Amino acid sequence: MLNNRRLGSRIFDHAILVLGTLAMCLPVYGLFAATTHPAGSGIRMRLDPGGSGFENYGNFIVGSAGFSGDITAVTMLWNSFVLGAGFAGLKVVLALLAAYCLVYFRVRFASLIFWILIFTLMLPLESRFLATFTVVAQLGLVNTHGGLILPLVASGLGTLFFRQFLLTVPDALLESAKLDAAGPFRFLKDILVPLSGPTAAALFLVLFVNGWNQYLWPVMVTSDEAGFTVVRGLQFFGSASLTGAMLAVAALLPPALLVILFQRHVVKGLFDGSH
Repeated sequence: MLNNRRLGSRIFDHAILVLGTLAMCLPVYGLFAATTHPAGSGIRMRLDPGGSGFENYGNFIVGSAGFSGDITAVTMLWNSFVLGAGFAGLKVVLALLAAYCLVYFRVRFASLIFWILIFTLMLPLESRFLATFTVVAQLGLVNTHGGLILPLVASGLGTLFFRQFLLTVPDALLESAKLDAAGPFRFLKDILVPLSGPTAAALFLVLFVNGWNQYLWPVMVTSDEAGFTVVRGLQFFGSASLTGAMLAVAALLPPALLVILFQRHVVKGLFDGSH
């Protein structure tokens, strides 16, 4: 009787998971299926795949648009990748260094500094865009990758994650490093960085998706068509066009693949802490 209850419970649990997966994936498949039909058939959600998928996506990859002809799928995907990877990578490095200083150095008003960093999480990112754009324009970073990435690299969230992780590192490791005559840089490089690997990987993936999906800041800081990101391209082409629909499908693939491939690292880094 008990085994039958367990079997029924498992079947019910798996049915819920399957239904939830279908509910999330079906709209994406419907959009993809719509892009495989001829261009003149219109864009609407459908489940039947067409026979023009290779032709449509071939033209999508090699085609160009815009007044200057610089808007291409490859260029937009590359710009989004640079933004996402630079955004995430620099945030992780800066957050780890900030947490390292707050935990292992006698910084005056360290607690106050930490709570100010936490307070920044309560402020919407868009609330400081106007002031940030003024600084970026004065530095001549408009229409550059540096202008896209550098103003967004400070991360209170990343500092919080790394600080909480570093507080769990045993003090014996620090004492052993001191006995081995290891300085602060060597202690960070040889001990803390390897230990922080899962946390850094998980945080990188989350921040990469966040950077990949940025819309307002790229709109403000890039007026050159060669600097358009995927999300900016969606606004340019519109959701009702075939190119816009294919761009929406392409925009989903890199973040989805990263999350699927490294989901174990995400769970381990964010919830297990590798300790």
